Amino acid sequence: MNCALLSYYEAIEQASRDMLEAARVGNWDHVVKLEGACALLISQLKHAATQNSLAPEEAQVKSRIMQRILLNDAELRQLAEPWLEDLDDLLAGLCTSGL
Repeated sequence: MNCALLSYYEAIEQASRDMLEAARVGNWDHVVKLEGACALLISQLKHAATQNSLAPEEAQVKSRIMQRILLNDAELRQLAEPWLEDLDDLLAGLCTSGL
């Protein structure tokens, strides 16, 4: 069993859950910080995956983890949409005011 690769997927899933929880309470600064940590984990996973592979039963576990990550990501995007629109409005106001 390749626990190292699965541990990366599990860590990414945890980071996605943490990002979602931060978004639910409106802590967007924390979401951004966690996004950076998640990007680092993904980079490390990509490197580790070039040297190791998953057995078929591990691939099934990976698939279930990825499905949960995608669900977290979908909800996070839904929560972020109004925040991003507000940011766009703010930036548009700054541009029209000459700043």
